[in-house]
Amino acid sequence: MNKKEVLLKLARAAIAEELGMAYGVDKERLREENPWLNEEGAAFVTLNTKENGALRGCIGSIIAHQPLYDDIVKNAKSAAFGDPRFHALTPEEFDAVTIEVSLLTPPKPLPYSSVADLKAKVRPGVDGVILKLGGYQATFLPQVWEQLPRFEDFFAHLCQKAGLLGNCLENHPEIFVYQVEEYHE
Repeated sequence: MNKKEVLLKLARAAIAEELGMAYGVDKERLREENPWLNEEGAAFVTLNTKENGALRGCIGSIIAHQPLYDDIVKNAKSAAFGDPRFHALTPEEFDAVTIEVSLLTPPKPLPYSSVADLKAKVRPGVDGVILKLGGYQATFLPQVWEQLPRFEDFFAHLCQKAGLLGNCLENHPEIFVYQVEEYHE
């Protein structure tokens, strides 16, 4: 089994287990056969509807703090049942969603002198972005650039996601960037 299959089967098996459904994947065997799952890692698990690709849940870790295996299991269950934007996934919806697993690189600070400088440095479609200002913080995976390709829109929405005004870049928040390896069903 390749890395993509392992990650996606693990995430789907975790959700099936929580729903009390038989899925036919031995998660512990996956772990034994793929020792790299025991290394610390940070992952996001995203659920989208098969019907129209609409977001159905997305939860993840920005910083590696536990074995990748545990991070994927926890975040798959949280994306399906604990994303406050959506009701908990039902057994009837299990086959109506696709799963995406994104493995994150460690975030790095992105120093910038102005909004124009930030715009010149950030790489749309490549960089995931963490924005921090005061006690507020939010992140967008690089995939969000597909929905918000304009720098101004991307950052206005990211500021709002953090609970700030859409023009929060004027207050020079800290910016961190990371990249992802994406795996889709």
